Amino acid sequence: MTENAIGAIILGAGKGTRMKSNLPKVLMPVDGKPMIRHIIDTLEELKVNKIVVVVAPDGDAVKQEVAPYPTCVQEKQLGTAHAVCAARSEFCGFKGDILVIFGDQPLYTKESIKKLLKKRAEGYAVVCMGFRPEDPARYGRLVMNGDNLERIVEYKDATDAEKAITFCNSGIMCFDGEKMFEILGAISNENAANEYYLTDAVAVALRMGLKCSAVECSVEEASAANTLEELALLEELIKKRKAK
Repeated sequence: MTENAIGAIILGAGKGTRMKSNLPKVLMPVDGKPMIRHIIDTLEELKVNKIVVVVAPDGDAVKQEVAPYPTCVQEKQLGTAHAVCAARSEFCGFKGDILVIFGDQPLYTKESIKKLLKKRAEGYAVVCMGFRPEDPARYGRLVMNGDNLERIVEYKDATDAEKAITFCNSGIMCFDGEKMFEILGAISNENAANEYYLTDAVAVALRMGLKCSAVECSVEEASAANTLEELALLEELIKKRKAK
Protein backbone atom coordinates (compact mmCIF):
# COMPACT_ATOMS: atom_id res chain seq x y z
CA MET A 1 0.00 0.00 0.00
CA THR A 2 1.49 3.34 -1.02
CA GLU A 3 2.30 5.98 1.58
CA ASN A 4 -0.45 8.35 0.41
CA ALA A 5 -3.10 5.64 0.63
CA ILE A 6 -6.29 6.39 2.55
CA GLY A 7 -8.09 3.89 4.73
CA ALA A 8 -11.40 4.30 6.54
CA ILE A 9 -12.96 2.51 9.49
CA ILE A 10 -16.71 3.01 9.83
CA LEU A 11 -18.13 2.23 13.27
CA GLY A 12 -21.39 0.38 12.66
CA ALA A 13 -21.92 -1.75 15.78
CA GLY A 14 -24.60 0.46 17.38
CA LYS A 15 -28.09 -0.85 17.94
CA GLY A 16 -31.25 1.04 16.92
CA THR A 17 -32.95 0.72 20.31
CA ARG A 18 -33.58 4.45 20.77
CA MET A 19 -35.00 4.47 17.22
CA LYS A 20 -37.61 1.91 18.42
CA SER A 21 -36.49 -0.36 15.58
CA ASN A 22 -35.02 -3.83 15.17
CA LEU A 23 -32.81 -2.47 12.40
CA PRO A 24 -29.17 -1.76 13.35
CA LYS A 25 -28.84 2.01 13.70
CA VAL A 26 -26.61 2.51 10.64
CA LEU A 27 -29.22 0.83 8.42
CA MET A 28 -31.94 3.34 9.31
CA PRO A 29 -32.92 5.03 6.04
CA VAL A 30 -32.18 8.66 5.26
CA ASP A 31 -33.39 9.96 1.88
CA GLY A 32 -34.16 6.46 0.67
CA LYS A 33 -30.95 4.68 1.63
CA PRO A 34 -29.26 3.44 4.81
CA MET A 35 -27.19 6.02 6.70
CA ILE A 36 -24.02 3.97 6.26
CA ARG A 37 -24.49 3.87 2.48
CA HIS A 38 -24.26 7.70 2.32
CA ILE A 39 -20.88 7.48 4.08
CA ILE A 40 -19.61 4.72 1.77
CA ASP A 41 -20.73 6.72 -1.30
CA THR A 42 -18.73 9.75 -0.08
CA LEU A 43 -15.64 7.61 0.62
CA GLU A 44 -15.90 6.01 -2.83
CA GLU A 45 -16.07 9.46 -4.41
CA LEU A 46 -12.86 10.30 -2.52
CA LYS A 47 -11.33 7.08 -3.95
CA VAL A 48 -10.48 5.77 -0.47
CA ASN A 49 -8.25 2.70 -0.92
CA LYS A 50 -9.56 0.59 1.93
CA ILE A 51 -12.91 0.67 3.74
CA VAL A 52 -13.58 -1.58 6.75
CA VAL A 53 -16.79 -1.62 8.79
CA VAL A 54 -16.93 -2.63 12.46
CA VAL A 55 -20.15 -4.50 13.28
CA ALA A 56 -21.83 -6.05 16.32
CA PRO A 57 -21.81 -9.86 16.78
CA ASP A 58 -25.34 -9.96 15.31
CA GLY A 59 -24.43 -7.56 12.49
CA ASP A 60 -25.22 -9.78 9.50
CA ALA A 61 -27.61 -7.23 7.99
CA VAL A 62 -24.88 -4.56 8.11
CA LYS A 63 -22.38 -7.01 6.58
CA GLN A 64 -24.77 -7.60 3.68
CA GLU A 65 -25.36 -3.89 3.15
CA VAL A 66 -21.66 -2.97 3.04
CA ALA A 67 -20.47 -5.95 0.97
CA PRO A 68 -18.04 -6.38 -0.72
CA TYR A 69 -16.22 -4.27 1.89
CA PRO A 70 -14.81 -6.34 4.77
CA THR A 71 -16.29 -6.22 8.26
CA CYS A 72 -14.77 -6.88 11.69
CA VAL A 73 -16.78 -7.81 14.76
CA GLN A 74 -16.61 -5.87 18.03
CA GLU A 75 -17.41 -8.78 20.32
CA LYS A 76 -18.24 -6.65 23.37
CA GLN A 77 -19.23 -2.98 23.44
CA LEU A 78 -16.30 -1.61 25.42
CA GLY A 79 -16.09 1.87 23.92
CA THR A 80 -15.26 3.66 20.70
CA ALA A 81 -11.47 3.09 20.78
CA HIS A 82 -12.13 -0.61 21.46
CA ALA A 83 -14.42 -0.69 18.41
CA VAL A 84 -11.72 0.79 16.15
CA CYS A 85 -9.18 -1.75 17.44
CA ALA A 86 -11.48 -4.54 16.22
CA ALA A 87 -10.34 -3.57 12.68
CA ARG A 88 -6.63 -3.78 13.48
CA SER A 89 -5.99 -7.03 11.57
CA GLU A 90 -7.28 -5.42 8.36
CA PHE A 91 -4.64 -2.68 8.53
CA CYS A 92 -1.45 -4.70 9.15
CA GLY A 93 1.38 -2.90 7.34
CA PHE A 94 -0.88 -0.04 6.21
CA LYS A 95 1.18 3.12 5.77
CA GLY A 96 -1.37 5.77 4.80
CA ASP A 97 -3.94 7.86 6.63
CA ILE A 98 -6.87 6.19 8.40
CA LEU A 99 -10.20 7.96 8.83
CA VAL A 100 -12.49 6.89 11.68
CA ILE A 101 -16.15 7.70 11.02
CA PHE A 102 -19.26 7.01 13.07
CA GLY A 103 -21.86 5.19 10.99
CA ASP A 104 -24.69 7.47 12.17
CA GLN A 105 -23.14 10.64 10.71
CA PRO A 106 -23.97 10.50 7.00
CA LEU A 107 -23.61 14.19 6.12
CA TYR A 108 -19.84 14.79 6.04
CA THR A 109 -18.81 16.20 2.65
CA LYS A 110 -15.83 15.26 0.52
CA GLU A 111 -14.50 18.79 1.00
CA SER A 112 -14.42 18.53 4.79
CA ILE A 113 -12.82 15.08 4.73
CA LYS A 114 -10.19 16.45 2.32
CA LYS A 115 -9.48 19.22 4.88
CA LEU A 116 -8.84 16.55 7.53
CA LEU A 117 -6.46 14.68 5.21
CA LYS A 118 -4.65 17.87 4.19
CA LYS A 119 -4.06 18.82 7.83
CA ARG A 120 -2.84 15.28 8.61
CA ALA A 121 -0.30 15.66 5.79
CA GLU A 122 1.23 18.63 7.67
CA GLY A 123 2.73 16.19 10.17
CA TYR A 124 -0.06 15.75 12.73
CA ALA A 125 -0.57 12.21 14.07
CA VAL A 126 -4.21 12.83 14.97
CA VAL A 127 -6.60 15.38 13.43
CA CYS A 128 -10.12 15.89 14.79
CA MET A 129 -13.08 17.53 13.09
CA GLY A 130 -14.61 20.40 15.03
CA PHE A 131 -17.80 22.40 14.62
CA ARG A 132 -19.50 25.31 16.37
CA PRO A 133 -23.07 24.39 17.42
CA GLU A 134 -25.55 27.00 18.63
CA ASP A 135 -25.85 25.10 21.90
CA PRO A 136 -22.48 23.49 22.68
CA ALA A 137 -23.61 22.19 26.10
CA ARG A 138 -23.29 18.44 25.64
CA TYR A 139 -20.25 18.29 23.38
CA GLY A 140 -16.58 17.79 24.18
CA ARG A 141 -14.53 20.96 23.67
CA LEU A 142 -11.47 21.12 21.41
CA VAL A 143 -8.87 23.16 23.28
CA MET A 144 -6.61 24.71 20.64
CA ASN A 145 -3.33 26.60 20.82
CA GLY A 146 -2.91 28.03 17.34
CA ASP A 147 -3.04 25.05 14.97
CA ASN A 148 -2.25 22.57 17.73
CA LEU A 149 -4.96 20.66 19.55
CA GLU A 150 -3.97 20.55 23.21
CA ARG A 151 -6.80 18.38 24.50
CA ILE A 152 -10.39 17.31 24.20
CA VAL A 153 -12.30 17.99 27.39
CA GLU A 154 -15.76 16.56 28.06
CA TYR A 155 -18.36 19.11 29.12
CA LYS A 156 -18.85 17.55 32.55
CA ASP A 157 -15.08 17.81 33.22
CA ALA A 158 -14.63 21.30 31.76
CA THR A 159 -13.67 24.39 33.75
CA ASP A 160 -15.76 27.54 33.26
CA ALA A 161 -13.14 28.85 30.83
CA GLU A 162 -13.27 25.61 28.83
CA LYS A 163 -17.07 25.63 28.82
CA ALA A 164 -16.86 29.06 27.16
CA ILE A 165 -15.06 27.44 24.17
CA THR A 166 -17.50 27.00 21.27
CA PHE A 167 -15.29 24.72 19.12
CA CYS A 168 -16.67 21.22 19.74
CA ASN A 169 -15.67 17.69 18.78
CA SER A 170 -17.80 16.27 15.95
CA GLY A 171 -16.53 12.68 16.14
CA ILE A 172 -14.75 11.94 12.85
CA MET A 173 -10.93 11.72 13.16
CA CYS A 174 -7.94 11.13 10.91
CA PHE A 175 -4.85 9.23 12.07
CA ASP A 176 -1.34 8.50 10.85
CA GLY A 177 -1.96 4.85 10.01
CA GLU A 178 1.52 3.80 11.10
CA LYS A 179 1.00 5.16 14.62
CA MET A 180 -2.73 4.76 15.10
CA PHE A 181 -2.95 1.32 16.73
CA GLU A 182 0.01 2.07 18.98
CA ILE A 183 -1.87 5.18 20.17
CA LEU A 184 -5.18 3.35 20.60
CA GLY A 185 -3.48 0.44 22.37
CA ALA A 186 -2.25 2.83 25.07
CA ILE A 187 -5.73 4.17 25.90
CA SER A 188 -6.91 3.23 29.39
CA ASN A 189 -10.43 2.32 30.54
CA GLU A 190 -10.01 3.90 33.96
CA ASN A 191 -13.22 5.89 33.88
CA ALA A 192 -16.76 5.63 35.26
CA ALA A 193 -17.96 3.46 32.36
CA ASN A 194 -14.82 1.26 32.18
CA GLU A 195 -14.72 1.97 28.45
CA TYR A 196 -11.93 2.81 26.00
CA TYR A 197 -12.74 6.22 24.49
CA LEU A 198 -11.50 7.28 21.06
CA THR A 199 -11.24 10.91 22.25
CA ASP A 200 -8.47 9.84 24.66
CA ALA A 201 -6.27 9.26 21.59
CA VAL A 202 -5.35 12.96 21.66
CA ALA A 203 -3.94 12.87 25.21
CA VAL A 204 -2.09 9.60 24.46
CA ALA A 205 -0.59 10.95 21.22
CA LEU A 206 0.61 14.12 22.96
CA ARG A 207 2.20 12.03 25.74
CA MET A 208 4.03 10.11 23.01
CA GLY A 209 5.47 13.42 21.74
CA LEU A 210 3.23 13.51 18.65
CA LYS A 211 1.27 16.52 17.37
CA CYS A 212 -2.52 16.81 17.12
CA SER A 213 -4.71 19.33 15.32
CA ALA A 214 -8.31 20.02 14.30
CA VAL A 215 -10.18 21.44 11.31
CA GLU A 216 -13.73 22.79 11.11
CA CYS A 217 -16.86 21.58 9.37
CA SER A 218 -20.40 22.95 9.27
CA VAL A 219 -22.90 22.22 12.03
CA GLU A 220 -25.12 20.24 9.65
CA GLU A 221 -22.28 17.89 8.67
CA ALA A 222 -21.70 16.98 12.32
CA SER A 223 -25.34 15.95 12.77
CA ALA A 224 -25.86 12.41 14.03
CA ALA A 225 -28.97 10.31 14.57
CA ASN A 226 -29.63 8.59 17.89
CA THR A 227 -33.40 9.13 17.97
CA LEU A 228 -36.25 9.20 15.45
CA GLU A 229 -36.39 13.01 15.83
CA GLU A 230 -32.70 13.31 14.91
CA LEU A 231 -33.25 10.92 12.00
CA ALA A 232 -36.03 13.17 10.69
CA LEU A 233 -33.68 16.17 10.99
CA LEU A 234 -31.01 14.36 8.92
CA GLU A 235 -33.66 13.68 6.27
CA GLU A 236 -34.55 17.38 6.20
CA LEU A 237 -30.88 18.46 5.97
CA ILE A 238 -30.14 16.07 3.09
CA LYS A 239 -33.18 17.27 1.17
CA LYS A 240 -32.15 20.92 1.68
CA ARG A 241 -28.64 20.10 0.51
CA LYS A 242 -29.99 18.41 -2.64
CA ALA A 243 -32.30 21.34 -3.35
CA LYS A 244 -29.26 23.65 -3.45
